[in-house]
Amino acid sequence: MAKYGEGDARWIVQERADGTNVHNWHWAERDCLEWSRARLSSLLAGLAVLSGEGGLSLRTTTLDKLDGEAYVNIRKGKVIPGYELSLTLSWEAEATSESGVAKVSGAAEVPYLADENADEDPDVRVTVRGEDGPLARRAKDAFLARGKPLILEKIREYVAAMANGGPAKDEVDSKKTPTKAAGATGGTVAAPAPAAKEEAPAVKEKKTKGKEKEGFKTIEMTEKFYCRAKDIYEILMDENRWKGFTQSNARISREVGGQFSLFDGSITGVNEELTEGKLIVQKWRFGSWPDGVHSTVRLVFDEPESGVTVIKLNQTNVPEEDRYGNSTVVDNTERGWREQIFQRIRGVFGFGI
Repeated sequence: MAKYGEGDARWIVQERADGTNVHNWHWAERDCLEWSRARLSSLLAGLAVLSGEGGLSLRTTTLDKLDGEAYVNIRKGKVIPGYELSLTLSWEAEATSESGVAKVSGAAEVPYLADENADEDPDVRVTVRGEDGPLARRAKDAFLARGKPLILEKIREYVAAMANGGPAKDEVDSKKTPTKAAGATGGTVAAPAPAAKEEAPAVKEKKTKGKEKEGFKTIEMTEKFYCRAKDIYEILMDENRWKGFTQSNARISREVGGQFSLFDGSITGVNEELTEGKLIVQKWRFGSWPDGVHSTVRLVFDEPESGVTVIKLNQTNVPEEDRYGNSTVVDNTERGWREQIFQRIRGVFGFGI
């Protein structure tokens, strides 16, 4: 046994003189900023948004700016991406009419694209360069309606590429291949025991009956507001008020079975139960979640005394990972409820801090 203050040589991984990272024992960090610049430029520049529809042509031109940092950490085929970026993209529009051809240009800015928000679409700000005339307003509206979703789609491709290793993807794949191909290289692979098939239904039934399905979590929160229950119910079911306190687009049906879309379409779902001032139950999902995955949100409103409302939130079947393999879904969803919804309602409508 080693003395206090001395390491046991059997457990110390020493640096080799030649610098070789044997068997990828150490975490290796790869700078991805220039790769990100090239990848985002190829994804975002030269996109045709409109091709003459309504006499208007609209396309992106160049990635003007990319600031921040981007890297991936890799060890034994496991990837942890890290990035905090801001980018600016130029666009131009051209309108043809009887009086001739008119042009206008502008920019689309993504002020914050980060791995901590990988399961959420980033904010995209669209501006026009020069005078704000009829064509400028028309082009800006068209870019918001058609260009913004296209940009977000391409950014999701970048996020997925980073989750897979970015420029080091080939290296990551090479580390994973031997394990998958062990059976084909002459290694001895034990055949599955017949009993395993017989036990599978019982195991599946046990998981289904459990409190949480594997790979999913439940979020529970209790929030207090200084207002009547019917007031905050109305805010949560009124798309114009949603637009006000979130500064984003929203569409909300007030009918059972009706659909809703929040935060510029990042969150969508369907109303399952509605009791005014008392209960909201919805099927609810982020666009970045795996296809077909919906959580169930249950908001119960209680008014223990006049002018005081307590909301109990229970959200079940929240996936631990999004479709890109990012494992921050639960934390980001919980933080979103608290910071982007409840705290903003308190601040904007004066319902207490």
